[in-house]
Amino acid sequence: MDIRKLRYFYTIAQEKQITRAAKRLHIAQPPLSQQLKQLEGELGIPLFERNGKKLELTEAGKVLYHRTEKLLHEMDDMITEVKETHEGIRGVLALGSVKSCFSFLPRQLKSFREQYPNLHFHLQEGDTYFLSESLRNREIELAIVRLPIDKDDFSLLRLPSEPYVLVTTKEMCPFPSSISEVFMADLADLPLLLLHRMSGVGQYEVILNACRLNGFEPNIVCECPDVSMLLSLAAANVGAAIVPKSSLSEAAYPNLKALTIIENSVQAEAAMIWLTDRHLSTAAKRFISQLEASLAATET
Repeated sequence: MDIRKLRYFYTIAQEKQITRAAKRLHIAQPPLSQQLKQLEGELGIPLFERNGKKLELTEAGKVLYHRTEKLLHEMDDMITEVKETHEGIRGVLALGSVKSCFSFLPRQLKSFREQYPNLHFHLQEGDTYFLSESLRNREIELAIVRLPIDKDDFSLLRLPSEPYVLVTTKEMCPFPSSISEVFMADLADLPLLLLHRMSGVGQYEVILNACRLNGFEPNIVCECPDVSMLLSLAAANVGAAIVPKSSLSEAAYPNLKALTIIENSVQAEAAMIWLTDRHLSTAAKRFISQLEASLAATET
């Protein structure tokens, strides 16, 4: 058994067809089928069973798939580490960021690029669930996300928390123009627009629970994982959005007004996260160190 056969097996398992796997691997179908037969012959067991036009893993095949996935990731990490030892920090640092957290990144990226001009960034946007899956699939190395998050397989560096704000147009705002802060209980009669991640528990549930603790069921007219969409809807008088305060830093809506929500138990929390069991590139490690130093300097 060699690493090439395992890569072939892994690709077939992902594609569920020899034809598609061969196309992805840029080899002809007959040699790929032969490599699979040789692997099954070496092990003395079938790894796939046919289900119509699809190939499904046997129980033994599932075990080999998960072991192979781990082995291939370790191989990729080893190659990256060896190259970096020889070449220094260059290539690509793949990052993800929730849109409402993006204000943490620009200054850090500028400073990091000044130190390592041969490095460039691949930046991916999505909600916390999407970026968590991107990390697990090794499409990115680091991500800035909104908490809460399932911490079982992630390490994290907490970022400064910030208040939520109620965002509405000046004409729709039910509060006097002199008011800049409101309590959660003041929102009971407003049509609300809330951030809601694609899957799992997040800011939506945090806000929902806070409303209920204040004795009312919120009137939610729209939920969406994209903060810019919510702000556009708020600007169009569809409702009043509740978003982290920093989400407004780049908003180009002059008719919007933001009121800070005074609720000590409800803060927008963020963190940089990465897979605990993954070897991080030198660039990723240095970026984490830079962010840690920046946070420490801010606190002093």
